[in-house]
Amino acid sequence: DKVKMVPGLVFTIEPMINTGRPDCKIDADGWTARTVDGGLSAQWEHTLGITEDGVTIFTERMM
Repeated sequence: DKVKMVPGLVFTIEPMINTGRPDCKIDADGWTARTVDGGLSAQWEHTLGITEDGVTIFTERMM
């Protein structure tokens, strides 16, 4: 499937950093992600929106 990024589209980027292998599985609840080898992991998320002028990062921290 090809999704065209058009104004009004909102999506997330959710990288994971794992201490062991990069392979993950999704639990039966359809939501929870776990590493296959049981290694620790950390996840971070950004929510983005496509605008007429480009992109807005809704979760961006102002420092």
